Amino acid sequence: MPELPEVETVRDGLARWVVGRTVASVEVRHPRAVRRHLLGAADLGARLAGARITAASRRGKYLWLPLASAAETDSALVAHLGMSGQLLVRPADSPDERHLHVRIRFADVPPDGTGTELRFVDQRTFGGLMLDQLVPAVDRPDERLPAQVRHIARDPLDPHFDDAIFSARLRRRDSALKRALLDQSLISGVGNIYADESLWRARLHGERRGQTLRPAQVRELLTQVRAVLTESLRAGGTSFDALYVNVNGEGGYFERALNVYGREGEPCPRCGTAIRRLAFMNRSSFLCPNCQRRPRS
Repeated sequence: MPELPEVETVRDGLARWVVGRTVASVEVRHPRAVRRHLLGAADLGARLAGARITAASRRGKYLWLPLASAAETDSALVAHLGMSGQLLVRPADSPDERHLHVRIRFADVPPDGTGTELRFVDQRTFGGLMLDQLVPAVDRPDERLPAQVRHIARDPLDPHFDDAIFSARLRRRDSALKRALLDQSLISGVGNIYADESLWRARLHGERRGQTLRPAQVRELLTQVRAVLTESLRAGGTSFDALYVNVNGEGGYFERALNVYGREGEPCPRCGTAIRRLAFMNRSSFLCPNCQRRPRS
């Protein structure tokens, strides 16, 4: 599933390729792709037509494109990529993708079809698009974001992320560290892969309880989370298959820099001990049993 680096890479592409453009029409080819827009596909298309995209924003795994038109004020097109969703900027005359579910045409595309359009492609159909109202953020009323995103915490690369509040909340928790890193009401955008990599760098076991950490350990964990996310961003994210790509259809290459995730049985880059895989919430955790000692019960 795409996490912060992958979603931010897509957001950056949307900022460069679709911001400032006006929607001409919307074609919904699969109703499940707009199931979160309760008024249906026809309403979505009618309200988007004629709207200008003013920005490309993100929080956690959600992307949104604020809109400006005579009909739409304080609203945005919200996208969640789910497991396999892709927002692709394609030449208008290029062949349709097999799992193309929504096509957004722009008013600046000439009749000969030489311009580009925005496509939502989703093999597993867990993602989707919808329109939502923009409301003030809980901690900064001057910042507006979709109502359905309001409950999601800021990510650690957000300039307004509050380290002290995060540390205090984490150290009050009697829950495992990895579970806390995946809790979007506490911190967003980390995800399974990046949690494992950050915990390994910080030499912390994922089952360590938050309330047992010293303030310095929380600071070190945040430092490593930021380092992992930043390095992945520079690499365009992590692509294990063709399901995650940026708006131009290109995959990321941070997989090459992973130290523990997916490396079961391989030597730890730090101490040489074989990496171990553990079951975790219907997924897998990867760690070094020597560098990341299991906490005493």
